[in-house]
Amino acid sequence: MTTPETEKRFFSVRQLPLIAIIMYVFALGAWIAVLGRWVPMPGGEMEGMNMEMSEPGVPEAMAIGQGLVGVGLYLVMWGVMMIAMMYPSTVPLFRLYNQTLRELSFSGKAARLSALLGVYTLVWTLTGLVPLIVNTMAPITVLASDYRFLLFGGVLILLGGYQLSPYKYQCLDKCRSPFGFLMTYHRPGIRGAARIGVRFSVFCVGCCWALFAFMIVVGSMNILWMAIIALVLSLERTVSWGPQLARAVGVVAGVTGVGLLVVSVVS
Repeated sequence: MTTPETEKRFFSVRQLPLIAIIMYVFALGAWIAVLGRWVPMPGGEMEGMNMEMSEPGVPEAMAIGQGLVGVGLYLVMWGVMMIAMMYPSTVPLFRLYNQTLRELSFSGKAARLSALLGVYTLVWTLTGLVPLIVNTMAPITVLASDYRFLLFGGVLILLGGYQLSPYKYQCLDKCRSPFGFLMTYHRPGIRGAARIGVRFSVFCVGCCWALFAFMIVVGSMNILWMAIIALVLSLERTVSWGPQLARAVGVVAGVTGVGLLVVSVVS
């Protein structure tokens, strides 16, 4: 015979995997869209342009060249990429936040989870404006062509320095500990869920921006580097040895960056 408390616990446990499945399905769909070239691209169709689109600065240059329409299409592309790369490592937060909503109706839960997810996705989508602004001031395609070792070396040193900085770990701690984050920043209601989304997004951007800076330099549509960076940032945030991995990435990036700068000077 089941008691109300037993039933409540059963439904809570049953719902947790569902939240995870939904997040993973979104991420999988985004990966399929990117790999299948179903994402709308600035400048026209992607067919026959795979190599060009994977080159450093090409998507950004095409977007800028198409004006507001190009910028809009680029942000759609960037948003899909962020869903593919960031959603899997965000599952623990959504599962834990869902537990705080146990007393609400289905529609109440859906509204708050949608607000949290929507704001989180919006913030990450808007970060796509940064590579466009950078490319406007310093065309990445030209720099990668004329000063490849210098550009890659400088960005790797930047990545290495940030990976080893205390600011990285202040943000990483919030991303790795959704319980502590929610204890500090939880607010009731739909507006509260949106505020949680903003705060968590800020910490996520603070944790990962240097990795994405490197991705932009090697090619924002370079699928191989996109997958590697997605794996690294997910492991940093979800496994017990995540902080050690972050430091190892910082050391390797810094040493490699110095090596590339030496090569650029010698050559």
